[in-house]
Amino acid sequence: MDPRIDVGRRGEAAVERHYVGRGYRVVARNWRCRLGELDLVLARGETLVMCEVKTRRGSRYGGGFEAVDARKRQKLRALAETFCLQHPVGSASIRFDVASVRLRTDGSAAIEIFHDAF
Repeated sequence: MDPRIDVGRRGEAAVERHYVGRGYRVVARNWRCRLGELDLVLARGETLVMCEVKTRRGSRYGGGFEAVDARKRQKLRALAETFCLQHPVGSASIRFDVASVRLRTDGSAAIEIFHDAF
């Protein structure tokens, strides 16, 4: 397996545990369509959260959140729209979060969540 894929999966799993531990329900993980992929779709109450997870093993390339530029935000909005068309969400409000994860050498994860990032 490509080590980058493993790093990404480990980060996504850590973020999923973080949200679930705070009362969120996982609606979808790695949801794909022709436009791309949503890492995590979560729900709590009347809020649906589209969470983009960026995982790093170190700080050489900056924080993961820095990779979510204007182009990526536009793509995530289009993905969310497609998701909602395929999975009617009723009157739920949509929120976009970015999770920046740094995997430590001991295997643990440092997670920083940017709620309502854009």
